[in-house]
Amino acid sequence: MSENKIYHIEEIMELLPHRYPFLLLDRLEVEVPGEKGVGTKNVTMNEEFFQGHFPNNPVMPGVLQVEAMAQTAGAIVVAADGNYKDNKKSVLFMSIDGVKFRKQVKPGDQLKMHVEKIRERRNVYVFKGQTMVDGQLVSEAEFTAMIVG
Repeated sequence: MSENKIYHIEEIMELLPHRYPFLLLDRLEVEVPGEKGVGTKNVTMNEEFFQGHFPNNPVMPGVLQVEAMAQTAGAIVVAADGNYKDNKKSVLFMSIDGVKFRKQVKPGDQLKMHVEKIRERRNVYVFKGQTMVDGQLVSEAEFTAMIVG
């Protein structure tokens, strides 16, 4: 069995078109190329969304947790194409199902996005994902995305 591949921020920026403040992935560990991995988002008080969500009680919006899962899934799929630096691709949401938010994510938390491919058909992928903080389930969703480009 091969060793997990780790991607750091510079490589993630080669995989995904997202940039600050919308890039929600600081580190990626691909466990099975194109199929399974774990993304990491270091949540800090410097995040722009904390200015309004919420003053005096900063909480990471749930929709951004789902976006972080989707970015993780997209990066896993794009990374499986060994020629990703030359073949720029984008990942577009198609649907989100079964979303559940269980705990708040606060500044100082390290959000881990565990995603796994359920199925694929051509350039359409269905993933299930869970976000965790300190080993506790924070949110979960199943989502469909299309890879284009």
